[in-house]
Amino acid sequence: MALFIIFWLGWLVSFLGQLPLGTMSITATQIAVSENFINAWKYAVGVFIIEVMYVRGTLSGVDWIVQHKVFFEIANWLTVVLFLALGVATFISALKQKGEKKALLLKNKINRFWLGITMSALNPAQIPFWFIWSSYLINIHALKPEITEFNIFSAGCGIGTLSGLAVYMYGGNWLIVKMKANTKIMNIIMSIVFVIAALAQLYRIFYPERLSR
Repeated sequence: MALFIIFWLGWLVSFLGQLPLGTMSITATQIAVSENFINAWKYAVGVFIIEVMYVRGTLSGVDWIVQHKVFFEIANWLTVVLFLALGVATFISALKQKGEKKALLLKNKINRFWLGITMSALNPAQIPFWFIWSSYLINIHALKPEITEFNIFSAGCGIGTLSGLAVYMYGGNWLIVKMKANTKIMNIIMSIVFVIAALAQLYRIFYPERLSR
């Protein structure tokens, strides 16, 4: 019974964390709308795999994370540059767009599974998120520092991520069809999300202490 609760605790934290509009979720919506649900699920599974790896690595590698802050500082700055570049490029592409076209990020032949893997791997913001949550749950004794509980919790987090992305895939597709929105509007929204994500990452870099309160 305890492991069951731990699984659903991981699911709940990850699911709720996935719901706010972000680059991962809006990309899932765009793939579902512009391509198909099979590709969207391939993308979601790619995100899921990296998410589980980040969660599990954070749970068992807190000491390593603390000792290798430079690595994550570099990764954070690279993410800021990447998101800003994608935001500007997507916005310019949207302004020049005539007719229905795919988002700039989807104008490639990359298998959507690997796209999910890549985008999730280039999003180190997950690490402080899971570092804070895992520390909190361990401190209140909701999660014990044991291998079995860590594995069950990580699995729950992964399923929670898939569930959150599914909401955006199916709910987003339904909403866009209902509103009869075109891809140009979606691409502009995507560019704004990228810029906001970059600014949020900058905030994490300059004010990390505020995130741990």
